[in-house]
Amino acid sequence: MRPPILALKDVRLVDGASTLFDGADLALEPGARACLVGRNGAGKSTLMRLLTGQIAADAGERFASPAARISVVPQEPRIEGETLLAYATTGGALPHEAEATLEELGLDPQRGTSGLSGGEIRRAALARMFAEAPDVMLLDEPTNHLDILAIETLERMLRSSRGAALIVSHDRAFLERTTNRCFWLESRRVRRLDKGFAHFDDWADRQLEAESEEMRRLNAALVREEHWMQRGVTARRARNEGRRRRLVSMREEKATAMRDSRKSLSMDMSVASTSGKRVAEAKGLSKAFGDKVLVQGFSTRIQRGDRIAIVGPNGAGKTTLVKLLLGQIAPDAGEVVLGTNLQIAYIDQARADLDINATLWEALAPGGGDQVMVGGQPRHIAGYAKDFLFRDSQLRQPVSTLSGGERARLLLARALATPANLLVLDEPTNDLDMETLDLLEDLLAAYVGTLLLVSHDRDFIDRLASSTIGLDGRGGVVETPGGWSDFMTQNPGFFSATGPLVADAVSPSRAVEPRPAAPVKKLAKLTYKDQRRLEELEGLVASLPAEITRIEAVLADPGLYARDVATFDRTMKTLGDRRAELARCEDEWLALEEKREQLAAQ
Repeated sequence: MRPPILALKDVRLVDGASTLFDGADLALEPGARACLVGRNGAGKSTLMRLLTGQIAADAGERFASPAARISVVPQEPRIEGETLLAYATTGGALPHEAEATLEELGLDPQRGTSGLSGGEIRRAALARMFAEAPDVMLLDEPTNHLDILAIETLERMLRSSRGAALIVSHDRAFLERTTNRCFWLESRRVRRLDKGFAHFDDWADRQLEAESEEMRRLNAALVREEHWMQRGVTARRARNEGRRRRLVSMREEKATAMRDSRKSLSMDMSVASTSGKRVAEAKGLSKAFGDKVLVQGFSTRIQRGDRIAIVGPNGAGKTTLVKLLLGQIAPDAGEVVLGTNLQIAYIDQARADLDINATLWEALAPGGGDQVMVGGQPRHIAGYAKDFLFRDSQLRQPVSTLSGGERARLLLARALATPANLLVLDEPTNDLDMETLDLLEDLLAAYVGTLLLVSHDRDFIDRLASSTIGLDGRGGVVETPGGWSDFMTQNPGFFSATGPLVADAVSPSRAVEPRPAAPVKKLAKLTYKDQRRLEELEGLVASLPAEITRIEAVLADPGLYARDVATFDRTMKTLGDRRAELARCEDEWLALEEKREQLAAQ
């Protein structure tokens, strides 16, 4: 193995009465693309600051290669300078390199640095990092505020980079596509897996099972030793002193293990009375702001129990479409008819509904008192807050003191306690750790109401959505059964004209439109077998698109998935097979056509 560029060895760090790390090891060598996984509050960002040298450990060593260039994209980047190009060159990047990376990430190099959206701030920070061509890249939640297409561009840039990378992220799909190593920050230690994140869950489960067995053995040994202490410690006191010390040590070991044991997040949901079968029906919706057309002639019907994901580039109008469907803003054309008995709970991506000056207690019980109703049952505020991993000492602290992940959990706690039969989640995954995401996903999967989900998390959408609505930012809106992967399979090229971010988002081999077929002349110089095959392929290239269109028409029924999952799955498989067959036929047809032309030119 090559020597590390950046490493921590046997690091210990104490914060007041709490030990954050004890004997932590972490090393990055050239070519390593690692993720750092751990719960919110486990100390991932602190560990990153130790790596950069911003803070010093109480014990242990930090090593950085003297010539190593280290670039950091923090969780909340600050963009300063007259223009984005000026900002991107402040770390020493060459102007032409900075300009190229800014444009690759969809930003105008000459744009000023004020008034940027969250996604633009993130892309500017990433562009500066890549322009510097560092030896080590440290990225703290790099996908926050990025749309799916920008995330796919980031994935491509990371894979083509020569630098080592350490990534803190909650985005499973992103980590699976970019990492070849995992560091797990758990119980004050860093564990290492020399495989990508796709292997993490199985490995982590095995680790926890082994620890559970070790705790069981420790408990059994402790019972035996305590029994011995009660019966025999007074006799032969000197000879038994070593055994007594061992018992004390075992008690301390168990206390430490119990202190470090994983606290379990608990979620429950309040559900209102059942809504009408029709939740909302939109006919011919159109909406524009000035010259910017966001929605053009879109129609859909949302039924009780549907789980609708809404995807598209930042600024394409996803939140606008949600507000149109909820009747919160009026369309320029068309109409929306809402169903009966709707009770709505809404989590806004901007978290504007949180009063940062209010205490956590007041946020959970804005009307006063010490109880909140959850699932029809009264819960004390302190007990309910503990379900979301809040300490008693935090209840009287203002919301402004909470971290991003804690604010996200607070919003979830409030929304899930609100009786609702229509749950609207606008970017709910930002700042949540994976364990919280998994629990939220399980809760939503069992939710009997209707769900509208705006998210950039592809894995989250694939696991939850019964249908997906895509907006291209130019007024085009398409709805497809299934999640993100299904949408991209059934709508290749839908986002291809949105801008530079999506140049590689859709593989040309997945296109269903056939290449223009030139008239095939009689080929004297092709073999009889090749000539027959060429004619056969010409017929297939002409007929397969029509068959694909017929299959897509079947899948366009938004209720098919809910009515007949088996038929939906079979139809999806047939569609994939036909598209793959068309791609193979086109490639073979082109190869034979080129061969014919070469022979004719001889």
